[in-house]
Amino acid sequence: MKIFQIDAFADKLFTGNPAAVCPLDAWISDELMQQIAAENNLSETSFLVPKNDGYEIRWFTPTVEVDLCGHATLASAHALVEYLQFEGNEINLYSPRSGKLPVRREGERYIMNFPSDEIAPVPSPNDLLESLNRIPLECYKGKTDYMLVFENEQQIIDLTPDFRMMAKVKARGVICTAPGDTCDFVSRFFGPQAGVDEDPVTGSAHTTLTPYWSARLEKKTLIGRQISKRGGTIYCEYLGDRVEIGGTAKTYLVGEIL
Repeated sequence: MKIFQIDAFADKLFTGNPAAVCPLDAWISDELMQQIAAENNLSETSFLVPKNDGYEIRWFTPTVEVDLCGHATLASAHALVEYLQFEGNEINLYSPRSGKLPVRREGERYIMNFPSDEIAPVPSPNDLLESLNRIPLECYKGKTDYMLVFENEQQIIDLTPDFRMMAKVKARGVICTAPGDTCDFVSRFFGPQAGVDEDPVTGSAHTTLTPYWSARLEKKTLIGRQISKRGGTIYCEYLGDRVEIGGTAKTYLVGEIL
């Protein structure tokens, strides 16, 4: 089985978010895909199978299958174009859990088209507040994640979560965000519930972040920066019920699983 490890949302190696991509001729068992993802020990491993005029895609963390993953989708598009003889600028990807996820290529940038998340203001769960030891300005709940809004970028940088406490929160993960000093907004993503304490760059979180910041800043096109240790830049556009999320990718590894 071929495997590619690709830094997504990265303009140079060792930045952005590393994802593994495993192209298949046909689906293997869920158990084996989960074992491969655990062995890779990256935040996500994507699996691709040709279907109709495109590819079906699924994503696994080291512990669970997830509904949507942006950086591994971007990495998959990069692998298809650079190594799997895909020709053209429009890649038709389909997720059994999230529907159609088309990706187009614009120069070196890949633009993913994802469903927008629907969020609603909610009280902050006590376990969540205790895990951060900090009170946000606002708290929202989307399909899978909580989103906490803070006052400024430095507050996001200074967060040092108690991940054991945060893992008690019933959600895929927690997005923390604030206005950016040199971009429209910044964020960090914590997902101990899904086996990833902090994800370096989280494309799917921007299906939640983009509608919020688009409304707050009154603009459709935005630049976000995920300020993890590795860091990454995400180019976003709000289209109503869909969002476009773009970035670049760099290949770290090409190999075979025996």
